[in-house]
Amino acid sequence: MTKFAIGFDHRDRPRLFELWTEVLDSEQWSEGAKLAAFEERWAEWNKLPSVGLSSWAGGALAALEFAGVKGETVLCPSNTFMATPLAAIGAGAQVEFVDCRKDDLCMSFEDFERKAERHKPRAAILVHVGGHLSFDSKEIAAYCRDHGIFLLEDCAHAHGADWDGARPGSFGDAGVFSLYATKTISTGEGGVLVSGNEELVEYARKFRNYGKFDHQVDGLNFRMNEFTAALALVQAERMEEIVAWKNDYAREHLDPVHPAHLALPDGMTSGFYKYIVFEEIEKSTGKVYDQPCHRIMGRSDELPNTDWVAENHWCVPLYYRPESRAAALAGKEE
Repeated sequence: MTKFAIGFDHRDRPRLFELWTEVLDSEQWSEGAKLAAFEERWAEWNKLPSVGLSSWAGGALAALEFAGVKGETVLCPSNTFMATPLAAIGAGAQVEFVDCRKDDLCMSFEDFERKAERHKPRAAILVHVGGHLSFDSKEIAAYCRDHGIFLLEDCAHAHGADWDGARPGSFGDAGVFSLYATKTISTGEGGVLVSGNEELVEYARKFRNYGKFDHQVDGLNFRMNEFTAALALVQAERMEEIVAWKNDYAREHLDPVHPAHLALPDGMTSGFYKYIVFEEIEKSTGKVYDQPCHRIMGRSDELPNTDWVAENHWCVPLYYRPESRAAALAGKEE
């Protein structure tokens, strides 16, 4: 059985400890230089202004509050973690669920268009499930632009993903990443909001800090402290190597023995938060989600693809372990 491993490269310990010492010496443990450095590094990769937060939820709430969803409808896939609909509900919206595609586990444009015409939503949440980008991202984003629907991308799994140069969060109005302990890039707890909308970015910066200083934004405390930001910076600096390692490992070692793996479109790179297969396997880490949100919430929505996916996919262990790969390669050379 493969043991779970956080995607932290232990060669980075000296660098991390040096940054933590700098935080200690600075006497500024929040809202300091390390947060600014992390946001700049993330923006460099994501190609969008970035805001570090203490959680994914803080970013999602900031975006949804900015979009004005209170009393309105938000479309959301059911094949996601409960955090996604709960964020919309927490922002005062009514959630209507959308079915997914069978081949990528992400929201179906066909059902999205049908639900959008029926419910006239103020906003929608597009979830990139498993590390790759939703196959219908472009179609859903175009529909939202044409119909004035605010599109929030749930990028909690999508660290390192790319589609012909387009990065997560760039299809809609905003994207929010999770840095939770299981994620490809992890700080234990944390999140990042990205957006090309300068007003939204400024709103999120105020939202994470009680609306300071003019208090025109009704936010709470979603600040990322300097120790977490230092770890986030180190992880962000290593992200492209981590994702490249996972992709190489998947191509060389997993694809040949799992022909029923999830297949990506040309030009797409997955961050491989999960390696998904459509066949039952003995050594599985389980499902991405085995209980759709509409079932958890006791709703009777007809979402046949979502129900099918819950029963017919499994995840193969795939964790970033550069030392084991180096040892394997050394063994081949001998």
